[in-house]
Amino acid sequence: MNELKMISEPVKGVPWQEPQEKPSDAPVWRYSENPIIGRNPVKGVARIFNSAVIPYGEEFIGVFRGEQTNGIPYIYMGRSKDAIHWDIDKEKIPFVDEEGKPFMPAYAYDPRLVKVEDTYYIIWCQDFYGASMGIAKTEDFKTFVRLENPFLPFNRNGVLFPRKINGNFMMLSRPSDSGHTPFGDIFVSESPDMVYWGKHRHVMGKGNEWWQSLKIGGGAAPIETTEGWLLFYHGVSGTCNGYVYSIGGAILDIDNPSIVKYRCENFLLTPEQWYEERGFVPNVCFPCATIHDSESGKIAIYYGAADSYVGLAFTRLEEIVPYIKEHSTVTASDTEIGRR
Repeated sequence: MNELKMISEPVKGVPWQEPQEKPSDAPVWRYSENPIIGRNPVKGVARIFNSAVIPYGEEFIGVFRGEQTNGIPYIYMGRSKDAIHWDIDKEKIPFVDEEGKPFMPAYAYDPRLVKVEDTYYIIWCQDFYGASMGIAKTEDFKTFVRLENPFLPFNRNGVLFPRKINGNFMMLSRPSDSGHTPFGDIFVSESPDMVYWGKHRHVMGKGNEWWQSLKIGGGAAPIETTEGWLLFYHGVSGTCNGYVYSIGGAILDIDNPSIVKYRCENFLLTPEQWYEERGFVPNVCFPCATIHDSESGKIAIYYGAADSYVGLAFTRLEEIVPYIKEHSTVTASDTEIGRR
């Protein structure tokens, strides 16, 4: 049997804490000092949440959803030596077009940050005559070149794969509507150049389990492993008191990620702590990024909590993959190539 491992560069200084107590079920545990980013973190910004981080040189870079005090969300950048304590810029990220002219979206939120080859890509949700996705690239985190919008509205939760597959960029998305999206399946699309996108394939839809019975959406960038692409995503349930967002896990086929090999029927993390249950939008755990080390198998999961805070949780590759496989329930729409 092949040894389970990540196929990625090792990361020195990956944030880590051993569990303070045994996890109740899934092998995922919270950082005892959560939340790592609280309210009013920067002048003019009331809340930071649903944000992404990545290793960069000897430190870490983050792109943060900053909910400004005027109510308009935007993306801010920050740096950290330990990926826990963050120095966040006071000014928004200054996006420009390919001629170097200012090219700022009207608003921007829920960013993901993914490195593909030598370029870092930021993907976010914005307005393009409706909810849509925006993309920008940078090589030095000084100049941020905004690219053409990849899809028509309405679409959210753009998550780029960290390498090309069969020579093409691959991106997950969740088609939606102009409201709060009372539905949602995850699709994957591909592009030769980050401009023209096609070959759209269905990946998976909402589940029968209560925690993902209303809709689902992509979360952190998939982690390449010898078992397949490890995906942390969010599942949503509707209750008499509003939505509840939980974190789920799946493993996608390495060469054709529209095929779901395993999908955990149990949530990996659901709102239970005060900073997840109480906030601007209660009962939200929303994954947006991981920092993972291929040598140790350590995975740090960053998630938005109650649309008010940034939380941090941990797991190990050798624990989370067997757990997902052991508790897997897949449907015909999960396991097909999604080209109906």
